[in-house]
Amino acid sequence: MQYFSILYFLLSAAFYKAVEANSRTSPPRGALVVSKNAYPGQFSTIQAALNALSVTSTAAQVIFIYPGTYNEQVYIAPRAAQLTIYGYTTDTSSYTSNSVTISYGRSQDNTPKNDETGTVRAWAKGLKIYNVNIVNSRGIGSQAVALSAQADKQGYYGVKLQGYQDTLLAQNGKQIYAKSYIDGAVDFVFGQKARVWFHIIDIRIKGRGWVTANGRDSDSNNSYYLFNQCNIDRASGESLAAQSSFLGRPWRSYSRVVFQNTYMSNIINSLGWDTWPNFTPSTKKLFYREYGNWGPGATGNRARFAGKLSHAVAITSILGSDYTSWADTSYLY
Repeated sequence: MQYFSILYFLLSAAFYKAVEANSRTSPPRGALVVSKNAYPGQFSTIQAALNALSVTSTAAQVIFIYPGTYNEQVYIAPRAAQLTIYGYTTDTSSYTSNSVTISYGRSQDNTPKNDETGTVRAWAKGLKIYNVNIVNSRGIGSQAVALSAQADKQGYYGVKLQGYQDTLLAQNGKQIYAKSYIDGAVDFVFGQKARVWFHIIDIRIKGRGWVTANGRDSDSNNSYYLFNQCNIDRASGESLAAQSSFLGRPWRSYSRVVFQNTYMSNIINSLGWDTWPNFTPSTKKLFYREYGNWGPGATGNRARFAGKLSHAVAITSILGSDYTSWADTSYLY
């Protein structure tokens, strides 16, 4: 009996240690702290904490955010240091327990530039954001970005990105999104120059539309969107008709997107891919491919300008062989 008691104690300790390891409920040492009810030494807004950080110092920077909804537009300026932003969560492995939300409703009703509509405008190279919900609350009717990702070697882990049209602007450099959520209806993952690895993403569609609108405009443009092991379905509460949406349409005539090893519900049209209204350039330079996808939306006769791959694309083909030096690889398994 004593043996079983000791074994039970050890297993219980291991279990609680694992649970603790999967939570982030207190600030790391040296972090600037943001709280809705700010105590002395803390900040009541995320922008105030960012403004308190040097953009010339090379020492690593950390911000920790306590639970709450922060109604502000956040600009993360270019900086010499690597910046990490953590949101409070009891489960770091996913977005499902996120308790920090940044929400704003700016759109192209207010400004003609996509980036300037962003709830979070991320211009810092090497930025990492964990377990934060980022929302553009504008809704239907105008381009309105939740996250504008504008710099190289950025990583987003356990984040939840919500909008309607143009939710995520993945614009420049190499980027990774892992174990996260993205929703929208119209062209809600878009951009022109970034090489992006989307890994284990719940993609949820809110209205008849298109998941991607990649804007690669030439053979020399390195832009490439790769979706790996994702899940595409209707957003919660949506009763959209079968075959009402597409994997993407080309913002420019060299658009390049691949979906691989991804589940697709019947919301995805059997053609898979669509063209832009009044699309005049030739579709011959488009690179729309699939590999190993499954589910009712992965079947059917795809558009004539799309195709299948004979093997999966490796992450190194998108992010380069040095990606382990900046990406959090613990989110890739």
